[in-house]
Amino acid sequence: MDLLTANDRPGEYPRSWYADTAHPLPPFAPAEGALSCDVCVVGGGFTGLSAALHLAERGYDVILLEAQRVGFGASGRNGGQVGTGQRLDQDALEGMVGQTAARALWDLSLDSVALTRDLAARHAPDAGYAEGILHAAHKPRYVSEMHAYAEKMARDYGYDRIQPLDRAAMRQMVGSTVYHGGDLDMGGGHLNPLRYALGLARAAQAAGVRIFEGSRVTAMTWADPARVQTERATITARFVALGMNGYLGRLEPTVAARVMPINNYIAATRPMSDAERAGVIRQNHAVADTKFVINYFRFSDDNRLLFGGTESYGYRFPADIAGKVRRPMEEIFPQLKGIEITHAWGGTLGISFNRMPHFARLAGNVLTASGFSGHGVAMGTLGGKLMAEAIAGQAERFDLMASVPSPAFPGGASLRWPLLVAAMLWFSLRDRI
Repeated sequence: MDLLTANDRPGEYPRSWYADTAHPLPPFAPAEGALSCDVCVVGGGFTGLSAALHLAERGYDVILLEAQRVGFGASGRNGGQVGTGQRLDQDALEGMVGQTAARALWDLSLDSVALTRDLAARHAPDAGYAEGILHAAHKPRYVSEMHAYAEKMARDYGYDRIQPLDRAAMRQMVGSTVYHGGDLDMGGGHLNPLRYALGLARAAQAAGVRIFEGSRVTAMTWADPARVQTERATITARFVALGMNGYLGRLEPTVAARVMPINNYIAATRPMSDAERAGVIRQNHAVADTKFVINYFRFSDDNRLLFGGTESYGYRFPADIAGKVRRPMEEIFPQLKGIEITHAWGGTLGISFNRMPHFARLAGNVLTASGFSGHGVAMGTLGGKLMAEAIAGQAERFDLMASVPSPAFPGGASLRWPLLVAAMLWFSLRDRI
């Protein structure tokens, strides 16, 4: 299955609320002929754009190749949540890598949020960065665990921005009876992801990056220099930085065995009145619940509820995305039953087996960062910067991320999909029970 064309038209952003309200750049021409550069970046999402921008600001001659349009993939379609922490919590990381490394990974996560907030302020003020993510417990037993975790983070990590919420406090924040409490993390935030990606692209272009769209990579040769081929061009580069995430396919088998594409879906309602909005989310925070098949939602700047989640078990998007997303939205908010949905879209992201990003040095001059598992707005942005640092000879932070275990899916790229389907069916059943 070719994920670049399975659900989307070549060279076009999908019809989403993000795309309908963005101000895209004029199309960049495809790469043609024999080209050379210091660094060839593959992928025009958060990771690739961040890598290209930071490399150009260091004085490197950079070519960025994007198979479709910049911000076309998950970077331009996601829920826009900018979360603190890694995809696994600190308890899990302490058990996986030890307390010292876990602390360093936590610090990196705070750096990722600060970097995203700063880049958005400088290059994409229209992305509307806002503070606050509510984590809503869908089971009573999770509430005490979340409150204990907030206490641990304040005690052991000096992080006091997580406010525990009981059922009544959560009910004041989120107009739903299905949640039993949770917490509010004011260190995280949310933004419009496509506007943010387009802002990064404008900044990269202004810094001198040569951006080529419609330039799908067909082959790569790891040597010194490396060679990257598209249908119409051959790029010779001292370094290569890969940021393809869910759209890698099997272009690089060692990464494909560890990073798998899955689909997720979002719907946008009609604009709501201020009173309607206050009955759903009282303040301008994003919300994510504790289900394995997570529900996440926030309001747009024109008062539309952007509600995401649901699972699917095929690489093609369902015919009725709006209907698929409507079901969990109306379960959580019965007061929205029958509300008009004006936009509904799908996107493809990359997940890893243990849900931690996959950072690796594939050769001495070839680096990759992907598999952000739904946590990629901030960590994808930082991942690009870490690749830029490593190429410039400051590899400590990249190497820290690369040291995190990154197991292959059982059976590698061939069996990862049927095994994931079985796991998703199990976890979605557990969520319902």
